[in-house]
Amino acid sequence: MKILEKYILKENLKPFLVSLFVVTFVMLLDKLIDLLNLIIEKKLDAFTIASIFGLSLPFILAVTIPMAVLLASIMSFGRLSTDNELVAFKSCGINIYSLLKPTLIAAMIMSLFMVYFNNVILPETNHALKNMMIKASTRRPATAIIPRSFNKMKNFTIYVKDRIDDELYGILIYDKKNKKYPQTISAERGKVFFSNGGNSLKAVLYNGQAHDRDKKDPRKYQITEFDSYTINIQDLGYKFYDEESDYRGDRELSSKAMLKLVDEKRSQIGILGNEIKHLKRNMDKISSDSLRVKEKEREIRTHQNKLNIKQDKILNLKDGINKYLVEVHKKYAIAFACFIFVLIGAPVGLMTKTSGVGMAFSVSSIVFLIYYGTLTFGEELADLGLVEPFLAMWISNILLGIIGIYLVMISVREMKVINLQDVLKNILIKLRIKK
Repeated sequence: MKILEKYILKENLKPFLVSLFVVTFVMLLDKLIDLLNLIIEKKLDAFTIASIFGLSLPFILAVTIPMAVLLASIMSFGRLSTDNELVAFKSCGINIYSLLKPTLIAAMIMSLFMVYFNNVILPETNHALKNMMIKASTRRPATAIIPRSFNKMKNFTIYVKDRIDDELYGILIYDKKNKKYPQTISAERGKVFFSNGGNSLKAVLYNGQAHDRDKKDPRKYQITEFDSYTINIQDLGYKFYDEESDYRGDRELSSKAMLKLVDEKRSQIGILGNEIKHLKRNMDKISSDSLRVKEKEREIRTHQNKLNIKQDKILNLKDGINKYLVEVHKKYAIAFACFIFVLIGAPVGLMTKTSGVGMAFSVSSIVFLIYYGTLTFGEELADLGLVEPFLAMWISNILLGIIGIYLVMISVREMKVINLQDVLKNILIKLRIKK
């Protein structure tokens, strides 16, 4: 039996590795297309580009590993059916449960690894990727200014005719510190630099004029010509140029860290709930007091405003709890999709009797679209508070798990074989006849 188990695992390993490589490569190409504009515009060096793609890889693998498991299951068991090895196994008294056992054990081990991967490796790489993308996006500050558009920064509105590399040409700047009479600055060319960790912007202008109107006497108008003129724009509201952000979003946290935040938010809700009860008691007391009508209305209105603020805070905290719980369950649900996809892929491969990559990819794509479509839809409902996070994230696994078990039972009892190629041909023939 050990020989059989090794054989089955070997049959699954090769298509798994090939599928993983191909699907991951396709998704990396898609990532490259998305980043192409940033790479060209910011003139990123090879090390930065390699770092971005290296840090993007774990996020991609979190999706492609379950998909590769599904593809491998369909292809390997489809080959067993196509080459009539299944018939040989049956004649030796080996049933499908015995064939599935080593694959399911391997899938369970893979699922447990993915739990670790999604909770330890993925949050760290997502956080590092975010900081890398922030640094890359601010690498050439001149690219933040779009030619032939009005770019607003604090009290300044900047217009440039053209931008070549890091130099700006045909510059026109409105300094609106004096709201009544803004200063107008024009220059032939200029350069832009970030300073103070990206929180300040320094613009050095060459060969231009500054136009000012006197605040006290608007009839006086002054034009100052300059060879070099420096403008400093302070406190842009972000600080990230050479520094890493410590803030982490939900996809940059482990399940443990998110559950800790959930507990904190629940404690805050409890405190706010007690404060709301206290406010309501005060409102009842005010209503029964012998105050003048106007005073009573004013006091009740003040308390009602405080009550509304606290209730809004509770709603925001509940939204945050839902958001974190959805992400926690999502990490585990996607991890255990590896096990569920074997339950689906193995009987589908046996019943469809296909070992071709094209057919296996088509079938797995349909299953994958259904899975992730249900997962995404559930996430949206959970974020709106319409469905519990657990059900929203696990419903795809539950439904496909039930379907998978049913298909395995059919394969064991009836050994039905469906040739998908013939089915598709028949469908096309019927469609042509109708036309």
